[in-house]
Amino acid sequence: MWNRGFIFLLMLAVIHFYNPAPIHAKQEMPSMKVHFINVGQGDSILIETPLERTILIDGGPPRAGDAVVKYLKERRINEIDLLVATHPDIDHIGGLVKVLKKMEVGRVIDTGKLHPTKTFATYMNRIRDLEIPITIAEKDTPIEIDPMVSFEIWNAAQPLTSPNASSLVLKLTYGETDMLFMGDVGKKEEKAIQKKYDVHADLIKIGHHGSNTSSAMSFLKAVDPEIAILTYSKDNNYGHPVPRVIDHLNKINALIYSTAALDSITVETDGDSLIVNPKMNPIQKFVEEGAG
Repeated sequence: MWNRGFIFLLMLAVIHFYNPAPIHAKQEMPSMKVHFINVGQGDSILIETPLERTILIDGGPPRAGDAVVKYLKERRINEIDLLVATHPDIDHIGGLVKVLKKMEVGRVIDTGKLHPTKTFATYMNRIRDLEIPITIAEKDTPIEIDPMVSFEIWNAAQPLTSPNASSLVLKLTYGETDMLFMGDVGKKEEKAIQKKYDVHADLIKIGHHGSNTSSAMSFLKAVDPEIAILTYSKDNNYGHPVPRVIDHLNKINALIYSTAALDSITVETDGDSLIVNPKMNPIQKFVEEGAG
């Protein structure tokens, strides 16, 4: 049985699926692809830069590790140049344990935030045992990965803050296209970021899976995204995404895409315009699973 919120988002996806952002007929720059991998209730984002560098942001919960590795292998990716763990919650680093076991990883960026879980200990021990270089993230630090893109850290761990509040917020720019990845930060961190930076972005990965703790209207208005990505499981027990967040996104006319409704989602850009390619045709999904 589908909940009403999920059905509503699916119907939005049906509309948006057939109204992609326009793209120029001639692409003068190589494309960049950003994959929002469906890991259920969690985050995992693969970035293929214009010069074919690979970045993996988070790996979802432990049970998603095999799915993330499979997704990478299907795209003939056998090495991750940069692995970024936005924060140590299990729904973000759990799957990275399997990724670190199955894939070559060039280097790791981490918050440096400790977490008293077996999953976190296993994750850190694997990085140590494999002797992978690891860097503790700092705010206002550019990440050098591809000279054609700008990749910056806008939020990092602070003393006495929770793992969510310490989430890395990342700004990716290619040409005229800006993308904002919000991790699990809350409204307090959004306000601080908005005060310090020009937060406008063409695409935003919504913070904390559409939780009530994040996505203040003032912040979303300032971002003014064309596209909003929600990562969550339709069967989650947290009520994600909350109606308030969906209402805010509709009021700013953002196109909403969710991994719960559309499976994994690939966004491709030439640095000018965006194309969104969901793995699942939303109409076919609606027919197969039914709305009853």
